[in-house]
Amino acid sequence: MFLVFVAPQNFKDENLAAVKLFFERWNVDYKIASYAKGECRGYHGAVYKQDVNANKIAINDYEGIVLVDGSGIEEYKLYEYRPLLDLLMQFNNYNKNIIAIGNAVKLLARANIIMNKKVVAKEEELRRLVSLFHGIPSTAHMETASNIITMDGSNINEQINETLKILGKI
Repeated sequence: MFLVFVAPQNFKDENLAAVKLFFERWNVDYKIASYAKGECRGYHGAVYKQDVNANKIAINDYEGIVLVDGSGIEEYKLYEYRPLLDLLMQFNNYNKNIIAIGNAVKLLARANIIMNKKVVAKEEELRRLVSLFHGIPSTAHMETASNIITMDGSNINEQINETLKILGKI
C-alpha cells in the first residue's frame, strides 16, 4: 500500500487525480494523507477526504509515499515542517519508495535524503536547493535514484505509468 501525501490546500488536483487513476487501474492500494484538520482542497477546487492523518502514520504499513506537488507546499511551508521531514527520513531509512512530483522535491531536499542522488530540478531556485543538500540537479523529466523517483509532472500520466513499471506494479 502507498501513502499519497497532499498539502491541506492548493495541491495540484490534476496530479492527484492522475495518481489515483493509475493506482486504481493497476490495483495499487493507497491512502490519502495530509496534515489537514478536515478535507483537503486542491488548487482547482477538488475536495478529498484524507484516509489517514499524517501524524498517525505507521511506516511499516506502507511500501512507499507519493508527494503531490502544488502551491500548498509553499503556502504551508511544508519544507520546514519537521514531522513531515522526519517521516520522509524514516521512509528513506527503511528503504521505502519515495516519489516526488514537481516542487515536492523541496521536501526531499529539506529532509536531507538526496545526497549524491539525481533529482529533477528544473527551476533555478530548486536547483540551488538540491545542490545545497548535496543532491545532483537534473533537467530530465524523470529520474530514479535508488528508492527515490522524482518527476516534473509535465506529462503526469506517462510519468506515473512509468513509475509503476519501475516499481514492478505493471
